[in-house]
Amino acid sequence: MTDTSTRQPASPQGNQWLKPYYFSRAAFSAVWVLAAFTLGKSMPGVAAALLLVYPAWDAAANFADARRNGGLQQNRSQSLNMLASAVTTAAVAIALGISMNAVLGVFGVWAVLSGLFQLATGVRRWKSHGAQWAMILSGAQSALAGAFFVRQANAPTVPGITDIAPYAAFGAFYFFLSAIWLVVSDMRSRKAASIQA
Repeated sequence: MTDTSTRQPASPQGNQWLKPYYFSRAAFSAVWVLAAFTLGKSMPGVAAALLLVYPAWDAAANFADARRNGGLQQNRSQSLNMLASAVTTAAVAIALGISMNAVLGVFGVWAVLSGLFQLATGVRRWKSHGAQWAMILSGAQSALAGAFFVRQANAPTVPGITDIAPYAAFGAFYFFLSAIWLVVSDMRSRKAASIQA
């Protein structure tokens, strides 16, 4: 497969924010997954806290990203993603009092929305930052996973936090991959610039 992510020149200065941002999001998701499969699996209180923290963190991260890149008005997809994640946090709090099937359904709807917003952000950033193919792929996969969650939420079996954890694990992978790709892209840009100089 031909890599098209480097057709547009990346912006090393602009990537100074995205690289640590993507690394931090990957690290958070990785720690969350580890906690879900250990403490969350056997301690319902911890599982409930983790299920609330995950969309809340996403809302805060999108807010920080939008503000760092021109503000909420100029970054509509991130603003909408932030809003969706904030509403999801409240919805999860309510769903926890109903059933885990309801929680999974809420996560499913959120995964669809946040995936589409992330995909839109990746497409918009393609020209200015480069190396956004992983974010676009992640957004598309998130939307598909969300549709699966919604369907699974209507099944008779009761889901648990470990049914959601793989979704977060894929998120960690894609954020880490995006960060690494930006590092490589910046190195290539600097090397090309030094050769031209």
